[in-house]
Amino acid sequence: MAGARRPGAEISDLTAKRLSVYLRSLEDLQAAGVTTVSSQAMAEKFGLNSAQIRKDLACFGEFGVRGVGYVVADLKDQITRILGLTRDRKVIIVGAGNLGMALADYAGFNAGGFRIVALFDNDRGKVGGRSRGGVPVLDMEALPQIARREKAGIAVLAVPAAAAQKVLDLVSRAGIKAILNFAPAQLKARPGVTLKAVDLKIQLENLVFHLARAEEVHR
Repeated sequence: MAGARRPGAEISDLTAKRLSVYLRSLEDLQAAGVTTVSSQAMAEKFGLNSAQIRKDLACFGEFGVRGVGYVVADLKDQITRILGLTRDRKVIIVGAGNLGMALADYAGFNAGGFRIVALFDNDRGKVGGRSRGGVPVLDMEALPQIARREKAGIAVLAVPAAAAQKVLDLVSRAGIKAILNFAPAQLKARPGVTLKAVDLKIQLENLVFHLARAEEVHR
């Protein structure tokens, strides 16, 4: 049955991440007016692995038609459902500095199943303001109440490293189970909370590593 996960199948985090890549690819194909696509054509166009595409999709059921390929709109809808993006997920951002404000107005955070409902900060000079897109900046003390009232399911941490663990504990106690951390700190999440880290410095260091290796080759 299409879209049905195989009983007992373990779905890795890497598979879930690749599904997001496939979704972006299908969105691009649909915008270009493409109605059907094979795994091979999709792989060649977007630099993917056709065997991996078929293997990942097989975790959730039978997709595609032999000799035709995948119907782009149908597969996009199926992956959207698998990823849980069929309804808006409310998101709060903690930290109304430059990064937090930029994230609040980032179009990708306010489309495709996500909606930023509030920013929080303990700086009285920022509380009461709004991002350029109109997201309100609220006092940290109101976070538990607002998070529960809005039924926020995701929190984004854009705070200094020294404050990150304390903020993580606060949003966890407020009932938020999914947290994206931009602070350059190793944090410990309580059981039942999914924590993902985005360390921009590590990414830059990785880029420099590859740049330095390329420079050595050309010396």
